[in-house]
Amino acid sequence: MAWILPIMFLTRKRKFFKRISLAAVQLCFLVFFIIFVIFPIIFRYSLTLQRGILFLTFITYPKDLDLSNPSSVGLFGARSLHLSVLDPDAEDRHDGVRIGVWHVLPLQLTKRFAKELKIDTQTHEELQNITLEKDEKIDQLTPVLQSEFPEVTAENEQLFYERMLKLPGTIILYLHGNTASRGSGHRVEMYNVLRKLGYHIISLDYRGYGDSDPVPPTEDGVVRDALTVYEYIGNITTNPIFIWGHSLGTGVACHLCAQLNLKFNMNLPRGVILEAPFTNIRDEIRMHPFARPFKDLPWFDMTISRPMYTNSLRFESDQHIAEFRQPIMILHAEDDYVVPFELGYKLYRRALDTRGKTWGPVEFHRFSGDAAYGHKYLCRAPELPSLVKQFIDTYRNEKY
Repeated sequence: MAWILPIMFLTRKRKFFKRISLAAVQLCFLVFFIIFVIFPIIFRYSLTLQRGILFLTFITYPKDLDLSNPSSVGLFGARSLHLSVLDPDAEDRHDGVRIGVWHVLPLQLTKRFAKELKIDTQTHEELQNITLEKDEKIDQLTPVLQSEFPEVTAENEQLFYERMLKLPGTIILYLHGNTASRGSGHRVEMYNVLRKLGYHIISLDYRGYGDSDPVPPTEDGVVRDALTVYEYIGNITTNPIFIWGHSLGTGVACHLCAQLNLKFNMNLPRGVILEAPFTNIRDEIRMHPFARPFKDLPWFDMTISRPMYTNSLRFESDQHIAEFRQPIMILHAEDDYVVPFELGYKLYRRALDTRGKTWGPVEFHRFSGDAAYGHKYLCRAPELPSLVKQFIDTYRNEKY
C-alpha cells in the first residue's frame, strides 16, 4: 500500500497546477479584455479621454518651472506676458481664456541694449561671440531708445519690448507640440538657435498648458490661441512674420494659415516652417508607437480614430496645406518614431500635388537617422541654421 501515497501526491499536484494554469489563462483573458476591448469602448465615448491622449497636458516638465521668468531657463533678454483669447466655447470666462506667452529678443538687440536690460555681457558667452551688424535705421534709433529707456523696469517693460518689435527685423511665431510647456528644454534650445540668427521668437502655451488657463484644449481652441498671438504681433508691427510649428504644432500652424488666408485685411505670414509634421490625426494615431498593440484590432477605427474625427480632433494638415499660398519648408528626421518620417514626406507629396502652381514653393529636408535627432532635437543639427536663414532670407520680402 506504500505506493498509493506517491500516486495521491502526484494527483493532487497535477490538480493544483491545473487550477493555477486555469487561473493564469483566465487572468490573461481578463487583462486582454480590459485593455483591448473595454479601454477602446471607453475611449470611443469619452471626449475627455480623447483630448487627454491627444494633447497630453498632464505631462509637465521640467518640474517647478517659473514661466513668469524666462531667465530661469537661461533666456536672458526675454519677457513673459499674458494675452486674453475671446472664446465662444468658454462663455463662463467673461474676460476670455488667458494664455502665457514669451517674447525672446534676437541676440543682436539683446547685446545692443544689454545695459538697459541689466545684462552682464561678460557672463554670457553667446553675447561675447556676437558682433553687432550695421543697420542704418537701427543705428539711428538706438540712442533715442536708450534715452527713452535708460533702464527696463517692470513698469516700462511692455512698451520697451513692443518698441523692439517695431525695429527692422523678422519674427517667428513658434507653435509647440503636445506635453509640457514653452519652457521645455528642446524648445529653449530651438529659441537659442533662432535668436542667434537674428530673429524675434514669440512662443505661447495653448490653453491647458504651462501657465495658461486650465481650459480643456480643442483643435479650434488652440488655433484660436495662436490666432490671437498672431493678431497681437500684427497690431504692433508690419515686420515679416514666419510661423514655425513642431509636431502637433504643425497641425496648428497649417490650420492657422488656412484661416489667415481667409482674412483679406490682414498682413499674412511670409512663410511656414513645419518640423516633424504629420498628415492628419487619424494617420498619426495609427502610426504612433503607443497604438501598435491596438492598430490591427478590427474595431480600432470604430473605437479610436473615428470618434476623434467625429469630435473635431482632426488636424487635417493634408487638407489645410492646400488652403494657403505661403512658401513651406518641411524638416523631418528619419529616426523620428513619434511622428514617423513617412508622414512628413507624405505631407510634402500632398502639398506638391494640391497647391497652386503660382503659390509659394515647398521644400523638404530630411535629416539622417544616424545623427539620432529623433523627434525633438533637430535644433542640434549643424546644417539647420543655414537652411532656416536661406529660407527666411529668400521669402521675407515676398508676398503670395
